[in-house]
Amino acid sequence: MSSDTLLSVTGLKVHFPIKRGVVFDKTIGHVYAVDGVDLEIRRGETYGLVGESGCGKSTLGRAILRLEEITDGSVVFDGEDLAPLRGEALRRRRQDLQMVFQDPLSSLDPRQSVQSLLVEGMKAHGLTADKEATRARLRELMAAVGLPEAALSKYPHEFSGGQRQRIGIARALSVNPSLIVADEPVSALDVSVQAQVINLLESLQESLGLTFLVIAHDLAVVRHISDRVGVMYLGGLVEEADADSLYATPLHPYTRALMSAVPIPDPVVEDTREQILLTGDLPSPAAPPSGCRFHTRCPWKQAERCDTERPELRVVEIDGVPASHRVACHYAEQIASGKLQPHQVEPELVVPLEAEVPVDLGP
Repeated sequence: MSSDTLLSVTGLKVHFPIKRGVVFDKTIGHVYAVDGVDLEIRRGETYGLVGESGCGKSTLGRAILRLEEITDGSVVFDGEDLAPLRGEALRRRRQDLQMVFQDPLSSLDPRQSVQSLLVEGMKAHGLTADKEATRARLRELMAAVGLPEAALSKYPHEFSGGQRQRIGIARALSVNPSLIVADEPVSALDVSVQAQVINLLESLQESLGLTFLVIAHDLAVVRHISDRVGVMYLGGLVEEADADSLYATPLHPYTRALMSAVPIPDPVVEDTREQILLTGDLPSPAAPPSGCRFHTRCPWKQAERCDTERPELRVVEIDGVPASHRVACHYAEQIASGKLQPHQVEPELVVPLEAEVPVDLGP
């Protein structure tokens, strides 16, 4: 782990047990929400995590903060592995890792004023010993997120969605964290408000030296705010690169399909560019496909390796592609060169397990 790496995740797995029984619960299977993720986040950068609903990206963010129990793997933050931490040691460490939740209304206690919401976290970490300094800190937080000081005495229901999200950001900033995990921070907001919140996050990062993990499904938002981007599919990373490289040269078939779904405001380009329509449904995370998780929907699937051997996230040797660009595909080079051409994909019937129960994996 290099000195400029703040967070290093290795082999992270989060499996939820599927239980059945009348008197005694018996584990009959697992939901593989996160199944072997490796990533690094450098100090002061914004790492964007994208993928379709149900791919496990929110579960990954919560597991990094230890809000979900880790089944296997390590989460090394600033040189310390968070996975074995328990009790008071974990509570103290959480001062350095904070989260901005997806729904700004449900994440704020409607019975508490904004001041009470902000002071609660500060008090838990011993940051309210000096009352005058605490009041000054509250004023600084309101100014930092663009809200008036009078907002401290109001309650969450008195604000708009964008203002509530700003309060959530202020709450995360109140304990002076090093890393903030923002889970879909703008998905529930109007487009104009989305731009305000995104610009706010960028300005806070520049002024405070923060590190962000931004979880989103909107590729335009991720491109605007991220330094590096990881693409997630069914519990694992399939591609990772600098934002400019990923959007200029998507290599994994799944990433290419995501990019082709983003509209371009130029009718000539829109009519002539590559369009990839995926066939079939997302497989169940309780019974993921063998081999490459994407092979059941991949237009470039080959008879060898794809359905038997799970590809590793690796650096590819393609002209013009930097060494920081990694992809989990056996045939990334052949697809990029045009040696392999897409073919028609026959949809496969996804039969859920008889005992499978609904598990919320996040968006």
